[in-house]
Amino acid sequence: MPETRPSFLVLHGFQNHRPAGHWQHLLTDDLRAAGHPVSYPPLPDPDHPDRAAWLGKMSALVAAMPTGHRVVVTHSLAAVAWLHAAALGTVSADRVLLVAPPSPAVLAGIPEVAAFAEPTVTAAQLAASSSGPVRLVASDDDPYHPDGAAATYGTPLAIDTDVIPGAGHLDLTAGYGRWPSVLAWCLDPSTRLTART
Repeated sequence: MPETRPSFLVLHGFQNHRPAGHWQHLLTDDLRAAGHPVSYPPLPDPDHPDRAAWLGKMSALVAAMPTGHRVVVTHSLAAVAWLHAAALGTVSADRVLLVAPPSPAVLAGIPEVAAFAEPTVTAAQLAASSSGPVRLVASDDDPYHPDGAAATYGTPLAIDTDVIPGAGHLDLTAGYGRWPSVLAWCLDPSTRLTART
C-alpha cells in the first residue's frame, strides 16, 4: 500500500441519480467515515449525457483531486467515458476501477448514449491513464453487456479482470447495495472483487 492516504473519485453511470442505497453511495459513506477524501459528484444531465460534457467534467474532477494517491472508481457509462478520456490523454490517476462497462453494441442502440459507443482506446493509452493498476470487474450475465466485458475490454486492453457470476449490471437492480469487496479493493489493490455476499 502507498504511504500517502488515498483520495477517491466515484463516478456514476447513465440515468444514475446517486440513490442512497447504491453501492457507490455506500462506498462513499464508508470511505469518508474512514477519513478519506472522497468526491461523488453528479455528472452533467445523466438522463441525456453529452459525451464532450462528461469527458470535460471527468477531466476537471480528476485534476481537482488532492495530490497524492488518487483512486477513481467508475460504474457503467462512466467506465466507458474513462476509456474515451484515456484515448484522448485527458485523465491521469494512480488506480482505476472500471465496473460493468456496457458493450459498444448496447450503447449504439440507445440514442441518448450512442455517442459513447466504440471507444478507440488502446492498451497503451489505458495504461498511461493510471500510474498503478487498472482493474475491470463485470458480471457474466450483464444485460448491458451480453458478450461479456472481459472479452470486449479486458483481454484486448490487457486489463486485470474479475468476473462475478450472476451479478447482472452490478447495480441496485442486481442487489448491489453495500459491496464489501469494492471497499476492500479501495483500501488494498491486491483484493479481488467478489460477489456482495
